[in-house]
Amino acid sequence: MSIITSIDDLEKLYGTAGPASTVKESPRITPEYRRLIEAAPFCALATSGPEGLDCSPRGDKGSCVIIENDTTLLMPDRRGNNRIDSLRNVVRDPRVALMFLIPGHGNALRINGRAVVSIDEALLTRLEMEGKRPRSVLVISIETIYFQCARAIIRAGLWDAAAHVDSSTLPTPGQILASLSDGSVGGEAYDKEWPERARTSMW
Repeated sequence: MSIITSIDDLEKLYGTAGPASTVKESPRITPEYRRLIEAAPFCALATSGPEGLDCSPRGDKGSCVIIENDTTLLMPDRRGNNRIDSLRNVVRDPRVALMFLIPGHGNALRINGRAVVSIDEALLTRLEMEGKRPRSVLVISIETIYFQCARAIIRAGLWDAAAHVDSSTLPTPGQILASLSDGSVGGEAYDKEWPERARTSMW
């Protein structure tokens, strides 16, 4: 196996990025980037900590974050599985990366920055959804923001209904849990109860 072990060799292989790849980067939210953020109900949140890396899906009604100002985002931590992998990492290493996706839109949006975990009472109340406050809020300070071209989404056929996978052909969460726990967790009952459990614990 041939492996690249130096930045010089890597740059020789790929060459120099064109101006469209570099001028798009901004240290703050521009009017155009604001429109993309406000239209994105989903993003992946990447963090790093002593135990390693984590990438967590985040979604919300409308936009998955709130724009506080042109260099600050607010991300409420809605109900989940209580693993808090991302939050554990942020407490010890504030670096974060986000990738926003907009259903039907080709380009992704990327943000790198630093975050803190806030439990400010006024902030929790402000970000309440359907009477439920988040337990905490990530306050993200933006260091750089830029869009990612549409090639990956086009190659994946992500928004093409004809390319969507039939869920019935895939293992269910209940089946995965049962397999990994020798049947002590999950199973058919887990899958059957999930829709109602999700409905009553969404926020």
